[in-house]
Parts: sequence; structure tokens; C-alpha cells
Amino acid sequence: MSLDSAELDAVCELVEQLCGISLDASKDYLIESRLGPLLTSEKLTSYRQMVVKAKSLVEANLRQKIIDAITTQETLFFRDQSPFDALKFKALPEIIDARAATSTPKRLRIWSAASSTGQEPYSLAMVLHEMIPDVHSWDVQILGTDICDEAIGRASRGWYSDLEVERGLPANLKSKYFRPANGGWQIADPIRALVSFRKINLLEPFPVLSPFDVIFCRNVAIYFEKPKRDDLFRRFKKALAQDGYLFVGSSESLIDLGAEFLPQAHCRSTFYRPNLATATAPAR
Repeated sequence: MSLDSAELDAVCELVEQLCGISLDASKDYLIESRLGPLLTSEKLTSYRQMVVKAKSLVEANLRQKIIDAITTQETLFFRDQSPFDALKFKALPEIIDARAATSTPKRLRIWSAASSTGQEPYSLAMVLHEMIPDVHSWDVQILGTDICDEAIGRASRGWYSDLEVERGLPANLKSKYFRPANGGWQIADPIRALVSFRKINLLEPFPVLSPFDVIFCRNVAIYFEKPKRDDLFRRFKKALAQDGYLFVGSSESLIDLGAEFLPQAHCRSTFYRPNLATATAPAR
């Protein structure tokens, strides 16, 4: 079913309200391909009816289905390898050295925001396991969050198809951290134990979270309008430890936020640290 201009505007407005993704007339094909099947499954006669129904207070289930359909779940293990190299060779060694002089020398908190089906947080867990042989004697928490219920469910199960494990996952890590299961591959329990998942909408105020040593939020804010994008990164700053690290997508830059963040480069990756001079990051 095709969209008329009024329906297109209404759907774009609804999608931005629900998940922050900014769409326009050039994305009509995407809206039709992803939301069109919902018209049939929900027995709706038009996109206009979908919008009206989704705005009803009792239609949380439909709103979630729209979010699940429209959000991109494209991901893979060790996606864009350079941020993981920068984490391994720069960020984590500096964090570990800095924590050695504190009362919590073996405490690490990492957040993978918009973690989709879990490949990124599990990749982070593998990096830690490779770097720290006794990592399970540490107080480590890796949090993976997403707005999509289906993605969180898949991530929590930790099962991946042959194609998914072949995309980005080195063969030595596959043999070390996965086992064959049900025609695919199951993440090993020692890696799974380091990661937890929960639903968080990045447009909304974050729940009470511990200051994070590292936050990964890559290729998400590029879909937001600038005010929402800027607000998101400022809230990430408040969720970071004062000496924490923020990794964003390779096409993203925080330079236009002025003095809020200090850019750093390592292993062909650019990442950011809170600028303490602006004094908005929490103390550990």
C-alpha cells in the first residue's frame, strides 16, 4: 500500500517520536517495505489508521512493533575493527593503570548502547577475556542495551547462525569462545557471564546507572536530528567516569559540541573523553 504525502508526514513524525530516527520523503520506500507488512498483520486499512492507533495509550504493543520494524539491526562481530584495537591497546590499559591506585582496582563498567543482537557487547567481552586472563575474578559488567525487544531477546540467548559468526569474527576466537549448537553457534558461558542486556530508549532520560569506564554508541545518532543528537552525547558525558572513553561511529564527530569532549586518535580510530574543564562528568 502506497503512502500519500499527508500519511508520509504523519508516519515520519511518529517514528521520530518513538525512536528518534529522522525520516523524510526520500525514505518512502523504506517505510513501505518495513511498515507495510504491519498493516496486514494488524488488520489496518491505511498508514493513517496505524498512526492514530499507535498514539493510543493502550497500544504499546503496536508502538513496539513499529520500533522493531523501522530500526536497523545491522551489526557484526568486531564491526569496524579499529575501535576494538583502540580499546585494547589504548583505552583499557590506561583505565586499568588508573584504577590500580584506587579502592576498586578490578572494577570495570562498559556500556554498548544500541547493541542490536549482541555482537558488539560480546566482542567487548572477548577483548577483556583476551587481555585479562583472570577477568572472572574482577568486578566486570558489560551492559548491552537496545530499543528493540526482539533484538534484546536474541542477544540474551547468545546463539548465532553460521553466517553471523563468519562476519567479522576471527577463526581463533570462534573456536575458543563458541560451541556448535542447534545448527549454529552458542556463545561460551564465560563470555556470556560478563554481559547483561536491558531495554533502554536513548531518547529518554537514562535510568540510574553506574559511571561507565567505556561507552560504545556507534552509528546511531547519525539518524537523529541535531538537538536530539547533542542531548544524547551530553547525557553520555554525565554517565561516563571522569576519565572514561566514548566511542562513536567512524562517520560521526563531536567537534561541533565544542569543549564538551576532547578527541583522541589511536589505531586509526577517533574516540572521545570528557573535558573535565566543563565539570559535568560524575566522580567515581
